Amino acid sequence: MSSILTNTSSMVALQTLRGINMNLEQTQAEISTGKSVGSARDNSAIWAISKVMESDVRGFKAISESLSLGESTVAVARNGAETVTDLLVQMKEKIVGAQEENVDREKLQADITALSDQISSVVGAAQFNGLNLLKGTDDVNVLSSLDRANDGTVEASDITVARQDLSYDAGVMGTGASLVGGSALTAADAAATGGNVTVQAGAGQNADDSSTRDFSNTGNEMEITMSTAQSIGDVFNLQINGTTVSYTADSTTLNDVSAGLTAAINAAGIEDISADVTGAVITITSTSAFDDIEINGDTTSSTTQFSADVEGAAATAAASSFSGANLQARASEVTFSATSGVSEGDGYRVSIGGTNYDYVAGKGETFEDVAKGLKIAIDGSGLADISTNVYQDETTGSWVLQVDNDGSALALQVNGLADGEATGGLAGVDDIDVTTDEGVEAALANIETYIDGAIEAAANFGSVEGRIETQSEFISNLTDSLTAGIGSLVDADMEAASARLQALQVQQQLGVQSLSIANQAPQSILSLFR
Repeated sequence: MSSILTNTSSMVALQTLRGINMNLEQTQAEISTGKSVGSARDNSAIWAISKVMESDVRGFKAISESLSLGESTVAVARNGAETVTDLLVQMKEKIVGAQEENVDREKLQADITALSDQISSVVGAAQFNGLNLLKGTDDVNVLSSLDRANDGTVEASDITVARQDLSYDAGVMGTGASLVGGSALTAADAAATGGNVTVQAGAGQNADDSSTRDFSNTGNEMEITMSTAQSIGDVFNLQINGTTVSYTADSTTLNDVSAGLTAAINAAGIEDISADVTGAVITITSTSAFDDIEINGDTTSSTTQFSADVEGAAATAAASSFSGANLQARASEVTFSATSGVSEGDGYRVSIGGTNYDYVAGKGETFEDVAKGLKIAIDGSGLADISTNVYQDETTGSWVLQVDNDGSALALQVNGLADGEATGGLAGVDDIDVTTDEGVEAALANIETYIDGAIEAAANFGSVEGRIETQSEFISNLTDSLTAGIGSLVDADMEAASARLQALQVQQQLGVQSLSIANQAPQSILSLFR
């Protein structure tokens, strides 16, 4: 049936041509924009995913800039710490040279002062964009990543850079909780309870309270009492700090034998050891500053007995020999807890003759750092007759600061308070003095502490710098991977689009021809009416 009102063929041809034109329009849009998904209309799910990923890419580009800034800042700090290390090594060379008495110590001191000033200059200049990691204790966070969870939440990640304080700042004692034991002490027990630090003066010295002692150059004493008769020719031996002192009896009188053995001890010339005798009691005195003196005794006599009374302790059982009796070092001891930790801002003070010497702990420090810091503070004061030493007790693991006084009696007091401002890692470098024998000895011990601190600072910065560099490279690669992933989702396949364009153009031409033929079909009806 033919109709002049309804041309079905034309309608079909028109619909086909419309479809071809729509596909042609889409293909032309892909070719012009380069994207197969250019808007949410094209594919809403893929478009949404791509936009989230694009926002992450932009974020990672900002992170890359942050990492570059952080890496440069840490690199400056590392170079500064390495330079400080080199300058401290040069300073050590000067200090070692000053050990010889036949040198111009004044000129060496001038060189050391110049090196100290240069170290201060380096530390002050080691900043990048106003941030100096060689001063202060506050950590610095460098933005390193954006972590997206499955639920879509995003959390920033940081690389923490710990400052390494190489300044000369003395620190400020706090006003917080007390860190010192609080029970009364006597010279005999010399042990406080509670707190993180106790103080003990040498045996025989006065105890005022839990943290105060009077200490001087008075030596520690040990009494050896000989009893029971002996025979002429009996040999009496004392081993004092590795040196054997022998006396052969030429009398049967106890007092004579005691006097003879005393004279032999003094004649042996043992460093820091002297002896005195009263009747049959020999008093051995040790003025050794930092070392305990071990004393052993024996005799060939089958009847003579020894008894030893060490520093007020109970006498040993009477016997023909005794061993392992120790005379403690003369120095007073400040003992730090082996179980408690050190918090940032914990300040410890040693007062000698009314003058305070402080050290306030920084972040991550230990009682080893505190003990050595107090030693440096005391050594830098140039106090006459005062010397110090630091050691770790092999039995308890506690760090101990020894303070020795080779002069008149002075009051020794220890205090500790929380919530202070940390002491700089190189505090006291500018106080090094090699013009005196005492100063040279102290400087040689303390310079190692400074060098170790500077080396550790440089190593920590180097480790963090390497981590930032690795993260920066990862972020760069991750950004490339995300960009490629987004492209695979939304970018057009240009080869396919080109081929499809040519095909659609042909289809369009054919569609136009088909529609033209379909529109001409009603013309044939006119021939029926001629």
